[in-house]
Amino acid sequence: MSQLSPATETVTQSRKVERLITGVPTSDGAGVRLTRVLTHELQQRLDPFLMLDAFGSDKPDDYIAGFPDHPHRGFETITYMLAGRMLHRDSAGHEGLLESGGVQWMTAGRGVIHSEIPQQEEGRMEGFQLWLNLPAKDKMSTPWYRDFKADELPRVRTAEGADVTVIAGASHGVAGAVTRDDTAPVYLDIHLPAGASFAQALPAGHNAFVYVYEGSVQLGDTTVPKQRMAILDNAAGADGVRLQANEAARLLLVAGQPLREPIAQYGPFVMNTQEEIYQALRDFRDGTLA
Repeated sequence: MSQLSPATETVTQSRKVERLITGVPTSDGAGVRLTRVLTHELQQRLDPFLMLDAFGSDKPDDYIAGFPDHPHRGFETITYMLAGRMLHRDSAGHEGLLESGGVQWMTAGRGVIHSEIPQQEEGRMEGFQLWLNLPAKDKMSTPWYRDFKADELPRVRTAEGADVTVIAGASHGVAGAVTRDDTAPVYLDIHLPAGASFAQALPAGHNAFVYVYEGSVQLGDTTVPKQRMAILDNAAGADGVRLQANEAARLLLVAGQPLREPIAQYGPFVMNTQEEIYQALRDFRDGTLA
């Protein structure tokens, strides 16, 4: 249940929309249909975030095969399930059932092989997977995993009527489920009734974006419609973001401290140099990745 927060976020100058992004339809895993919202081309601009996939379908053929065993190294995955059930198993011995409203946070670190398989044969499967980079010093860290049930996630209701799930960071005096020192991510799921406003303070150095998945919102002079990402500018003097719902709306607000390190990626491996990528491929081939 959301707690009513007496705290408010003071934003004297809001960031504006730098540009709107339309996601790219694609498939991953064993043919799961999804939309890639944050693509490879945006990794430097939205550092420390590497990828955002949105998936949502009530057609089992779009998701039923799931994501069989596959490797990761060098970053973190955050899966947020709006609807449906997905079973996670990995080579580090972790297992968890991700259900509606829950979050799975996995640090791949030096390497993990995992599977994500739907536990339903019909109904809607909807959610997001966000990839968060690790700093060079932590890329070979020990893998870590945590499942958060829906009722374990901190929530807050603002005086303006916004219902906010605080997955990471903090909002209106409520700390999120996860914190990270180097990337300092903010990850909020915000539900707004028509006409309601919302303000969130953001550190000046953070890269940030909004993704609207229901309804539409107004951010300054820009309307952000459903299924669009709004990259927020990094204008000097801006200390946060203010937005208003044109209609009942649901959106993600994501921000983080950039690492400003080289990014070398080959599929599920994200390191700092090509030699480290070659090593990841050798380790996977030789069975020593995880």
